[in-house]
Amino acid sequence: MHAQEIVFPPSLRDRLSGYRCERDRLGQSASTVFLLEAEGRPRLVLKHEEAGPFGELPDEAVRLEWLAAEGVPCPRVIAEYVHAGRHWLLMEAVEGVDLASSTQAPARRIAILAEALRRVHRLDPTRCPFDHRLDSRIAAAKTRLDAGLVDETDFDEERLGRTATDLFGEIQARRPKGERLVVTHGDACLPNIIARGDGFAGFIDCSRLGVADLNQDIALACRSIAYNLGEDWVRPFLDLYGLPNPDPEKLFYYCLLDEFF
Repeated sequence: MHAQEIVFPPSLRDRLSGYRCERDRLGQSASTVFLLEAEGRPRLVLKHEEAGPFGELPDEAVRLEWLAAEGVPCPRVIAEYVHAGRHWLLMEAVEGVDLASSTQAPARRIAILAEALRRVHRLDPTRCPFDHRLDSRIAAAKTRLDAGLVDETDFDEERLGRTATDLFGEIQARRPKGERLVVTHGDACLPNIIARGDGFAGFIDCSRLGVADLNQDIALACRSIAYNLGEDWVRPFLDLYGLPNPDPEKLFYYCLLDEFF
């Protein structure tokens, strides 16, 4: 697919002239994602989604700018546009390969994932303006439930066949006591961690970054490792991260909460 075949905002057309454009189908994002390449020019990522109260691209842009200011590698925001009822976000790509697509050995991939999460979790949560603590996230989950935005066909296998209303009742009943607050990525799965060489290169898909219990990231990372690499790699990851005995109830809970996002 070539860039000129896509109806870009007019202000984008000259900027993207000469780029080859291909749709990225790996991620689970609600937005449409295009990867753009041109000889001798930086690789770009272009996302667009319907503009509205449930869009994630404005959240992603402001979080990327904050994360970059904290010295953590991530895509560089180039421009934002609203055009024809859609929000567009143009970024410079992080060079490297995501950990789900990587051909590196599983042992190396879990080491990079542990390194990446330790890095973001070391940031000072008092400096982070994005509140993803349970009060905030449960309220957001209820708003999405009421708006009919929870996809019951996309639940984890163990919850398929249940209703979103039923799951929300479980979220309320099983809410854990206390939160160990850190800056979390929010969607810490292998496709959202980029590696270059044998090290961490940057985070992508950061629209859910915010202050939350560290188990928000650990739970989704463990689920992603089991899916992409196999259950046997979960324990080595936890050891490398430095949480050899996580609370299984909290791991369960944050995967349950993720069904709403």
